[in-house]
Amino acid sequence: MQKQHDFTSGSIVKQLFVFSGPIMFTNLLQVSYQFADSLWVGNLLGANALGAVAIASTVIFTILSFIIGINNTTLTVLSQQKGKDNHQGLKRYLNAFVVTLTMMAVVLGLIGFIASESILKLLGTPEAMLIDAKVYLQINALGILFLLGYNFIGTVLRALGDSRTPLRFVILAVILNIILDPIFIAVLDFGITGAAYATVTAQGAAFIYGMIHVIRNELVPFQVPSFPSKDEVKLILNLGIPSGLQMSVISAGVAAIMSVVTSHGEAVVAGFSAAQRLDSLVMLPAIALGTAVNSMAGQNIGVNKWDRVRQISKYGVIYNLSIMLFIALLIILFAQYGIELFIQDPVAVEFGARYLTIIAFFYPFLGLNFILNGIVRASGAMYQVLVLNIISFWILRYPLTYLCSTLFGSDGIAYGMGLSFVISSILAYLYYKYGKWQDRELFKQKEVISKG
Repeated sequence: MQKQHDFTSGSIVKQLFVFSGPIMFTNLLQVSYQFADSLWVGNLLGANALGAVAIASTVIFTILSFIIGINNTTLTVLSQQKGKDNHQGLKRYLNAFVVTLTMMAVVLGLIGFIASESILKLLGTPEAMLIDAKVYLQINALGILFLLGYNFIGTVLRALGDSRTPLRFVILAVILNIILDPIFIAVLDFGITGAAYATVTAQGAAFIYGMIHVIRNELVPFQVPSFPSKDEVKLILNLGIPSGLQMSVISAGVAAIMSVVTSHGEAVVAGFSAAQRLDSLVMLPAIALGTAVNSMAGQNIGVNKWDRVRQISKYGVIYNLSIMLFIALLIILFAQYGIELFIQDPVAVEFGARYLTIIAFFYPFLGLNFILNGIVRASGAMYQVLVLNIISFWILRYPLTYLCSTLFGSDGIAYGMGLSFVISSILAYLYYKYGKWQDRELFKQKEVISKG
């Protein structure tokens, strides 16, 4: 049985280092999962099949965004209950999350299955890819509960201070997917259907194993699901809706940036796309630290230990700056080699390397957003973080990228994005310093604390 950390006492520096490490590795495995999936499909079925999977996956991500947003509130609610040492409260809210998220996953999964063809046509899916994309989307839509399920179990465990156990579920999913993809696609000759079945089977196995493991080892206060109270559902939706919208804002913002990139031609698009794959790896430490400080601060907010919350913020920022500066140095030194892993066109490689070299100087500022927003999110100030994200993507990042690319050509894409990182981190700090997020109170004072 893995140790569940109590973050309300002990060395913050040690806790942050030990707790965030497995989260970083888990996130890396999630990225490798998608990479391996694309590798098998692209090599075994060709470019059209890979394109079909990419389009269908975009739809799946959109469907999941809102549910994942609500799932992210699990960290805030359950970590505060853990900090209070409120066993009954933990049990009740865990049940409320299970019921609410399950119902949403089933409904949205069915919608995705039934409306798959209409959605894909709306996105302008090429006729040659439509059938494959539809099949892949429908199978994944029906399996959306599995994907949400094992991610939810991992989130619950992190809220309770355990970041190591979720690694097991992700490792299982990754290994199974790597093994099953070629078997289902080529050996059994299922084609694109096989790729979808492999993905859903791997996620289903991870979900089932996760449930059995946490229940058998009593890692969470699980109970037979029952309808939650009105107040519990209301709290989850009040926090979850803005958290879900944050995901949608980010997704739409990325699409808007892409519209600026495409205006500079194919070579820039190719170079930018390759750079974004490396970006997704660069951001893993910052994302992991944001998750870690969310859980750590949540436990301390639950017992009003604001001095420790401020210390978590301080060391989170220092840790982030150290890692991101080191990564920035590596990127500057090896940018071209990184881009050449994905593309060979000289013009595209040149742009991609130049983009990374410029944007690397701004990575530490982007990391600050993850840390400060993670702390604020731990208090339950979800609408405030939503506003900060809207400002970051739509008032800063998209307009600045468009303006700078107009003034400075393709290099302006990196300058505009980097400048938006700086300004949004300043705004995040100002809200952290002077905002009223510390006044948030999620639970009624009359709530009875029952210690387990």
